[in-house]
Amino acid sequence: MNQRTTLEDVARVAGVSTATVSRVLSKPEVVRATTREMVMSAVRQLDYQPDASARALASGRTHTVGCVIPTLDHAIFARSTQAMQTTLARAGYQLLVASHDYDPVIEFEVVRVLQQRGVDALVLVGTDHAPGLWKALHAWNKPSLLTWSCDARLPSIGFDNESAARLATEHLLGLGHRRIGVISGLTSHNDRARSRIEGVRQALKRANLKLLPSLLTEQVFNLNGGRSGLRALMATRQPPTAIFCGNDLLATGALLEAQRMGIKVPRQLSICGIDNNELAEAINPGLTTIALPTQDLGRITANAVLSAIAGEAIAAQSLLPFELVVRGSTAAVPR
Repeated sequence: MNQRTTLEDVARVAGVSTATVSRVLSKPEVVRATTREMVMSAVRQLDYQPDASARALASGRTHTVGCVIPTLDHAIFARSTQAMQTTLARAGYQLLVASHDYDPVIEFEVVRVLQQRGVDALVLVGTDHAPGLWKALHAWNKPSLLTWSCDARLPSIGFDNESAARLATEHLLGLGHRRIGVISGLTSHNDRARSRIEGVRQALKRANLKLLPSLLTEQVFNLNGGRSGLRALMATRQPPTAIFCGNDLLATGALLEAQRMGIKVPRQLSICGIDNNELAEAINPGLTTIALPTQDLGRITANAVLSAIAGEAIAAQSLLPFELVVRGSTAAVPR
């Protein structure tokens, strides 16, 4: 039977003291990056398995961070979560991920379970949360951060979703479109979807136009939702000449359905999305969209979490930049 690797073995291979190894494993953020990497390299080489319960008892930390996202189905959340996981892992932390399918009751239950498991920090998406959850977060004596949207009640790292949708709509208006439709995701428990609709309304108002109720449809955030939304909008008495979609999955579904219906994009109908996922560039024509730096979001959030755990002050709100990416799915209004 192989003898279990000890802390002393790791220290000998890394060329440091056992106290340094202990610090790397219990408080990695206070150790220089080069030293931390030497120790973690020795840990991997020796397959050292520290006693998690002993570490937690000694440091008061479990070296875990809870992340609660709306769904595991969307690549956009996967990219930011992966970047968060990679950054935290380099600092010796494990990310525990859970989803709630846009259900505030389930979200509250999941957060309480993560708190009871002793996570050192929590990361949530958006600003729509049950009142009881807000109360539980404020009563908790550990860091909680919001992502994707900003709210003064907690440190937040996200995007100005209204401005992003307004930029997309201004692009369509600049091409001469006046009948602009919207395929939105479901707005229940989704402040991002509501903010993007509001951004469209603001841009139209500035052009002395309105978002007609008949030209707004809410759909599930997937390809089929985009297909259904396109059919609903094109069945109205005065169909739109351009459509803004609440994300690129909806926009791709709308584009594919337009092609199936014989509607030429962009000659007869312009379509714009938001996210800039892989599909946006892969489909034909390429999708005009608003690019959101989701990997940066995950990395920046992870670093903010590590700073908060270490007791350092972090920004109350951080809005990340976005940009319009023009491809072949938008063109001047048909004459």
